[in-house]
Amino acid sequence: MFETLLLLTIPTLSLRLLGALGVTRFATWQSAAAHGLAFMLVMTGTAHFVPDSVTVMPHHSDLVAMVPSFVPFPDLTVYVTGVLEYLGALGLVLVPTRRAAGLALALMFVLLLPANIHAAVDNISFGGQPATPLWFRIPEQLVYIAVALFAALGTAPIAQAVRTVPVRAGESG
Repeated sequence: MFETLLLLTIPTLSLRLLGALGVTRFATWQSAAAHGLAFMLVMTGTAHFVPDSVTVMPHHSDLVAMVPSFVPFPDLTVYVTGVLEYLGALGLVLVPTRRAAGLALALMFVLLLPANIHAAVDNISFGGQPATPLWFRIPEQLVYIAVALFAALGTAPIAQAVRTVPVRAGESG
């Protein structure tokens, strides 16, 4: 249940440690998070193309089973989202495209939410493991959305929003 979160967290923390040790590419949390998310996307994107005979990780059929019935061409959809994950990962590690990639990935994570809900509600196993419960899936997806937005925008939009909140008389700001 926590494997995918670990695929994001461990690389992010490791890369940020390298940044603290002088590797300038990872000198900020934003850059480390972008690269950590890229690592996770390469790993999860791989599952979109793995044949059923591979049992050490989720495979293509697992992902097809997650696609809700209202989505046409589920097999093709899984391949396309795998390609989009790879492209998003590439976009995150290339500084000029990081913002666009992070925003696009945040949107993709929102659009994938129905598949995650469907998998949890209908008890669809994943990689031979029991279905991840809904109470975990939705917050997990929110983490990916937040990290993608952080990689794209950093904290500046949040800081700007906080600075522009009007302070009422009698409150300290």
